[in-house]
Amino acid sequence: MIKVGIVGGTGYTGVELLRLLVGHPGVDIVLITSRAESGRRVDDLFPSLRGHCELSFSDPDEKALAACDAVFFATPHNVAMRSVPQLLAAGARVIDLSADFRIRDSAIWERWYGETHACPDLLREAVYGLPERNREAIRSARLLACPGCYPTAVQLGFMPLLLEGLVDSQSLIANAVSGVSGAGRQAKIDNLLSEVSDSFKAYGVTGHRHLPEIEQGLSDMTGAEVSLTFVPHLAPMIRGIHATLYASLSEAGRAADLQQVVEDFYQHEPFVDVLPQGQYPQTRSVRGANSCQLALTVPQGRDTVVVTAVEDNLVKGAAGQAIQCMNLMFDQSETLGIAQPGLLP
Repeated sequence: MIKVGIVGGTGYTGVELLRLLVGHPGVDIVLITSRAESGRRVDDLFPSLRGHCELSFSDPDEKALAACDAVFFATPHNVAMRSVPQLLAAGARVIDLSADFRIRDSAIWERWYGETHACPDLLREAVYGLPERNREAIRSARLLACPGCYPTAVQLGFMPLLLEGLVDSQSLIANAVSGVSGAGRQAKIDNLLSEVSDSFKAYGVTGHRHLPEIEQGLSDMTGAEVSLTFVPHLAPMIRGIHATLYASLSEAGRAADLQQVVEDFYQHEPFVDVLPQGQYPQTRSVRGANSCQLALTVPQGRDTVVVTAVEDNLVKGAAGQAIQCMNLMFDQSETLGIAQPGLLP
């Protein structure tokens, strides 16, 4: 059994991680930390876990965490980076769901996150946890940086087209929509029901923190810097990401059977589902599932390919993908504990 500790188990990502891990046959959750809720039973805060988790929240304890095989950080940015060096030195393997280790260049990280990185020497070591791209590196990683929710959908959508040289990497566009849970479990006026319901808005148009992460990943695919216009939106739903991606076709792309290329590229991936031509994904189809569904088309047979990608931002966009990576890191079946289909209705 993999002995697991969770730092920050009170947010939406944390409770989703708990929901999935309590049903994982290869995991023993030994502690869950929260300074604010220390001493409170987990199933008191989250009654959905009654009968599944009998632990209480505890204050973070470095020695107890270091005794775990794997430590998940389901925390805001700037928390993990202050504890990770000590945990790695003690032999624990760390899976960070925050943004602390996603960007390799500390100067870029500091510009977007507005503070000095606490352990920039570890940024180059951290393995980016997108299994469809970095599966073999993930297996041997001791520090895993889980992708953000938007970056997961955008990179999976563009990846086969970029790797095969079928699109112009200098004119990429991503319009992406998220449910409200993507903003976290905290009291903010902008997240109130009366503010969000019956409304739809763009935000972060001049620059969103996920942009450098996405551009870094896409640039790794091409071997050169890419140019991406990324506009996120907030929709009146709880869960889900819907990304609509646009790219100009290259000469090779105009001659290729794009549907076949993408189907072939993902044919052995357990958590990427390429829909038949003429079908388009919906967020409701992947709710609660560790799945990204894709579709692509070339409208009017012109020179722009449109890819639509959907995922549950809390599962494939966060907790589920983190567990997928954990399975790889500990030589478990990659799908263990996260093979559930989506919830309908």
